[in-house]
Amino acid sequence: MTGFTLAALRHEDAARCAELERKLFPGDDPWRERAFRAELDNGHFYLGAYDPAGQLVGYAGLALNGRAPDFEGSVQTIAVDSDWQGRGVGKALFEALLARADAVAAPVFLEVRTDNDRAIAMYRARGFEQLGLRRRYYQPSGADAYTMGRPAAVRQEEKS
Repeated sequence: MTGFTLAALRHEDAARCAELERKLFPGDDPWRERAFRAELDNGHFYLGAYDPAGQLVGYAGLALNGRAPDFEGSVQTIAVDSDWQGRGVGKALFEALLARADAVAAPVFLEVRTDNDRAIAMYRARGFEQLGLRRRYYQPSGADAYTMGRPAAVRQEEKS
């Protein structure tokens, strides 16, 4: 992980997130600033990846639903500026989300475009399996999505 740092996403990052959404997902309904602000206001776990100048180059979010000890994680979003793709930013963001879910022993679920081979490979490498298919999930493009899931990590104290 070189050339960027991970930190909590801030409300002031919402405009940049929305800008990246429009750039990265032009054929679908990109999230707007208010959606990112609402996610943060609801207390969901969101991280930003920042270049050395402090510019946001990626972001990811995880919702933990339910109550301890029965949390369930849902990856809400993950995106990396196209100029920064292939540099480990997405992997670092995703692993940080998984670490947060693992800390509360939550299974994790997500949706991914069926044509996003790179993301699917990353998810499979981290223990995710395809659970189902959501036809025409992404709008307005009508692209299909796989639902994928990974069981909860076993806490160390449960192993003893």
